[in-house]
Amino acid sequence: MNYKIVLTFLVLISFLKVNSQTFSIPKTKSGIVVDGDLSEWSNFLGPFVVHNSGEKSIQYTFVSLSWNNENLFIAYKCTDSKIIGKTQPKDSPIFYTDDLVEIFLDPDGDGKNYLEVGVNAFSTNYDLLLKCISPECGGWKTQLDFDINDIEAVSKINPEGYTVEIKIPFSSLEKIKNGGFTTPKAGTKWRGNTFRIDYGNTTEYTALQPYKTKKFGFHQPQEFAVFEFVE
Repeated sequence: MNYKIVLTFLVLISFLKVNSQTFSIPKTKSGIVVDGDLSEWSNFLGPFVVHNSGEKSIQYTFVSLSWNNENLFIAYKCTDSKIIGKTQPKDSPIFYTDDLVEIFLDPDGDGKNYLEVGVNAFSTNYDLLLKCISPECGGWKTQLDFDINDIEAVSKINPEGYTVEIKIPFSSLEKIKNGGFTTPKAGTKWRGNTFRIDYGNTTEYTALQPYKTKKFGFHQPQEFAVFEFVE
């Protein structure tokens, strides 16, 4: 037995337990219409903070998550004094240019085969699969042609900023190999985090759960939060 590997694994598990918050995803008893109107939403989490320092953000962001037997729903409320972006084709690399919100999902928490979805203030969305990001599994590998069947994403601009609603069907995620994307039930826990990039007067990268490391970038799955599906 390689005791060095075992020790490294135990240290990693301990680190994750110390640094990962757990957020509940309540089950909805009524249908959610994905139209950018958040009047039926409650239990918002936030505000987001700067992702690698935990400092207060300039623009506020709140998120709420819900689920039923078929779908995961996510809603964002973003204050934004200067919205940057435009309507673009699906799967455009809007994370380089546009104000947007994102969610990363890594159910089994191994940092491989996890999902990234982003939506800008003009309802343009992209979805991609992160096959591997660490040297241990071969370095940065993404599957850009991955598509979530029947995904819905609608944004709505308002006087304070913009809102976003997303629907992700569980059935479309089950095709992801070695990702742990089985349809959840009450008590199921997935690893993940929610983010926002703002390119307004001051560029900000914010997250629901900040990272302990000062390293720049959202792709640090070892520090993802825990999302627990509850009735």
